[in-house]
Amino acid sequence: MQQPEPPHSCVKIAGQPLRCYDFKRAGTARETPEDRTLNADNLLAQGAKTTNSRAQAGRSDEILHLVLKSLDDDKAEDVTQIDLRGKSSVADWMVVCSGRSSRQVTSIAEKLSERLKPELGHAARMEGKEQGDWVLVDAGDVIVHIFRPEVREFYQIEKMWQDPEPAKRLS
Repeated sequence: MQQPEPPHSCVKIAGQPLRCYDFKRAGTARETPEDRTLNADNLLAQGAKTTNSRAQAGRSDEILHLVLKSLDDDKAEDVTQIDLRGKSSVADWMVVCSGRSSRQVTSIAEKLSERLKPELGHAARMEGKEQGDWVLVDAGDVIVHIFRPEVREFYQIEKMWQDPEPAKRLS
């Protein structure tokens, strides 16, 4: 009798050990109170104010500026900002960058979260910090992906959000 496949995904990157991620259990053992309070109702209860769309756009631009400054201060490499306004309801901006090592990737993410806390009123939510290959920092209207270069090349996340090339006529 054959064993069922485990609920995880493994990634092999040249020169690196095999990394496996258990998506079923990801985050459940390390959940923090902030992880449970990042919904709109709780943010309103904490004193966040509703604003019109123009003010929200200005706020996302302010957060983007803080993110870019923090990444520059921490020597993040190959920083790319992608305007998601009108393309996604999840966020207004996506920032993709690289760190030279797992340690630098983790450090960039931790410092970014610390620097954003006064602006956001709470710590930015992070995923992937334990592995240090790819850390996602959720700052509300700005999503930041911090990769090791090999992992960034493997996933090519920027291609997903680039404008499509015009169709070419074959004949």
